Amino acid sequence: MAPTKGSWLSDKTDRWIQFSDIDGLMVNGGGQFDGQGSSWWRDCQGNCPTALFFQNCNGLQLREMKHVNSAKNHISINSCNNAIISDLHIIAPKNSPNTDGIDITGSNNVLIQNSFIETGYDCIALNNGSTNIDIVDVTCGLGHGISIGSLRENGEFNLIENIHVRNCLFKDTLYGMTIKTWQGGYGYVRDITFEQITLVGVNIPIIIDRYYTNLASMRKNKLIGIKVSDVTFREVHGTSANETVIILNCSRSRCSNITMENVSMCTTIPGKEAEAFCENVDGRFTNVVPTVSCLSN
Repeated sequence: MAPTKGSWLSDKTDRWIQFSDIDGLMVNGGGQFDGQGSSWWRDCQGNCPTALFFQNCNGLQLREMKHVNSAKNHISINSCNNAIISDLHIIAPKNSPNTDGIDITGSNNVLIQNSFIETGYDCIALNNGSTNIDIVDVTCGLGHGISIGSLRENGEFNLIENIHVRNCLFKDTLYGMTIKTWQGGYGYVRDITFEQITLVGVNIPIIIDRYYTNLASMRKNKLIGIKVSDVTFREVHGTSANETVIILNCSRSRCSNITMENVSMCTTIPGKEAEAFCENVDGRFTNVVPTVSCLSN
């Protein structure tokens, strides 16, 4: 159990437990990590502690544990290759800020499987340098679903590729599957597949947003930026609590080779039909409801 904010003895508050530079590390068992995040959430200004932080731990195995109420991210995986994360149960309230379930950064060949994640923010977030990531048999509840990005601006190079999300359930989440990039960076998001996905009451199930920022001054339609390509949504079915169920919002540099196959989503709003918004996207669709107008059939 983590100390509460008032009992925290160190002036360094970004991490509670950290493992660094340990190859073949195994953290297994039936115990529970309790981050006691409620004492931090009200006035946290970005310096709340991640509960469990792994840095440069190749061959990491993390299995069969419960994580609750982290002050910030529950688990962060940084520069860890060939990792297996399995059979985890991660829970935090819907209104808990930035309580991501699992964050991956700068890591290659990671498997996340057989886990239940219900938090206030991203279920799983894949950040810059995430490559060859498999997410299988994961249930996401309440928060922001599975997010690729956000990828940053200021001329930074960003790369996320070879991501495969399969046989996952999203229940009562704000978003489902999201790719989000800022204007002004450069690099690639490519070879991304979401398949065999079930949606229950998700607000906006599918989002590609090339303008991810709240600052109007930065929402400029630039010809350069992070390239989003080779993204597939296959066998995606379920319900949305919103009228707009698909948002593909790309800049003038366009998103390319976006494919949708056997996708069907309906809204739970009485008397309404599901809609899709699509701009500056090249690709194709087969057997998709609602129709995505800027993709070819």
